[in-house]
Amino acid sequence: MLTDLDGLHHVTSVAGPPRPVDRFWREVMGLRRIKTTVNFDAPEVYHLYFGDRVGTPGTVMTHFPFPAAPRGTPGTGEAGHVALSIPPGAAADWSRHLAAHDVAFTRESLFGETRLALTGPDGERLVLVEAEDARAPWTALPEGMAIRGLHSVSLRVADRAAMLPLLALMGYAETGQEGAVTRLADATGGPGHLVEIEHRPDLPAARQGAGSIHHVAFRTRDAESQARIRAGLTEAGHRVTEVRDRDYFRAIYFATPGGILFEVATDDPGFARDEPVETLGERLCLPEQHAHLRAHLEEALTPLDRPA
Repeated sequence: MLTDLDGLHHVTSVAGPPRPVDRFWREVMGLRRIKTTVNFDAPEVYHLYFGDRVGTPGTVMTHFPFPAAPRGTPGTGEAGHVALSIPPGAAADWSRHLAAHDVAFTRESLFGETRLALTGPDGERLVLVEAEDARAPWTALPEGMAIRGLHSVSLRVADRAAMLPLLALMGYAETGQEGAVTRLADATGGPGHLVEIEHRPDLPAARQGAGSIHHVAFRTRDAESQARIRAGLTEAGHRVTEVRDRDYFRAIYFATPGGILFEVATDDPGFARDEPVETLGERLCLPEQHAHLRAHLEEALTPLDRPA
């Protein structure tokens, strides 16, 4: 079993036009835009990061907003939704807040938790879960309702059994089942340390597009722990990429038996490596390989509102 993983690091989604995405995550969801940069492989597309004050691993949502991207088609072989933790009793405040922003939602219960399921600007499914969570939030919204960070992700697959050995290797064990959903937790448990397998053999394979989750990233401390994880995954027969420097963390990637892309990202060096914490997300930060494109990109990219 791999012992160097520490729950979720971030979740990355494909999006449509950047301004609705940016406004939704800052003004509706109340997260801080902590980094404004570009896609390493497509520099004319933003890579936007949202999270707590400093982008603590486990609080971060990221988006690739392709302005002309068609909507994705939900199905198997993808992460079905992202769940974010809110304080116990906060669902009532969130109900009023979402209604005030014309965001449709439904109230539901799963594993005894109160949850609000809603749809983001590109049709993505998001869930707010009332949970005990001691993480300090970004307080664009009142602290008593503010999102604390990632709670869990659902992994929508046609073959539940195929996913279980990998998740066991990663330190996850079953803690409950309700309908088509199996919950698993790592040894730490609690928000940010949960995944849910959604067994849906009745669905077709997903087609990725705007609103689709591109990959799910798990957290590890540093390059040394990441190397041990890579070696363990490779020994178990998984095809893992070489380490890729993403400026704010180092990453490795591999496809799961269910067809979902997983990443393992390091905690270091963090999002303050190229701009002060006080002004995170306010300026366009470029990877070194794209620095020579600054004038062109500042002209080509859609202007975003200055973060509050």
